[in-house]
Amino acid sequence: MKAQLILYMSHLQLERKLSPNSLVSYERDLNRFIRYVQDEGIGEWASVHRHHLSKYMMLLKEQGRKAATISRHIVSVRAFFHYLVLRGVIVSDPSIHMESPKQEKKPPLVLTVATTSALLETPNTATAIGKRDKAMLELLYATGIRVTELVSLNVEHLHLNLGYIQCIGYGMKERIVPFGSHAKDAIIDYLEFGRECLITGRESDSALFLNHLGTRMTRQGFWKMLKKYSKEAGIGAEITPHTLRHSVAAHLLENGADIRSVQELLGHADIATTLKYTQISKVRLKDAYAGAHPRA
Repeated sequence: MKAQLILYMSHLQLERKLSPNSLVSYERDLNRFIRYVQDEGIGEWASVHRHHLSKYMMLLKEQGRKAATISRHIVSVRAFFHYLVLRGVIVSDPSIHMESPKQEKKPPLVLTVATTSALLETPNTATAIGKRDKAMLELLYATGIRVTELVSLNVEHLHLNLGYIQCIGYGMKERIVPFGSHAKDAIIDYLEFGRECLITGRESDSALFLNHLGTRMTRQGFWKMLKKYSKEAGIGAEITPHTLRHSVAAHLLENGADIRSVQELLGHADIATTLKYTQISKVRLKDAYAGAHPRA
């Protein structure tokens, strides 16, 4: 059974070209499912039936898994069985009638413009690390790119004079993303007075943003850095790198950007993903009206 999982993971990586994070998620979910199947005494995929899947979903629920987590497991399992059918490993797909649990749809957390500005001004730009952090935060807010895309940037992806970056997104799709003067100034300051200090005698790394060891900054490193600055800026809510991405979308739409442009900027494959930010803008407009209009 493990052999089919290994082939499937190779398919996702080489043919589907999924991101490293997606690959880790799929493999983790399916390894958990395989352990369950083997505990049930099943030794081949053709012996897995619909009632086994129902029992597995009930087990996840009993373990206190959130609806979003269970839905992710369902997506992983269904995609895997679809692959097994296409490869002729099994004849029928037992997962075809699996239904995801209803999830409470919460709007994504969006920072106000004032709170965002406070966060961006937090790094101490008198130090090389502070210059790097300032440049990363400014560029993330200027472009709305994903944190994985941010830390994957190389020096050659940066076009300062023209004011844009070449960004490699999901499925190795490249897009051109512009940035403004604030991000440009922060990046120039980092390149001239910060990055060379972080290389620490090594041969120059191609990575644009380096950590204290002189190697490429990681997602985890950026997450910790953001958490630190969020606390220093007095932001009560727990924010993530994606919070800035949400904020970029909401701020653009609030200031009149058309939805297709925002979709292209953020690299959303489906415009429905972008549309959720229009709902945030409407809610905030309603709140502003209620608080400001004399007869609201």
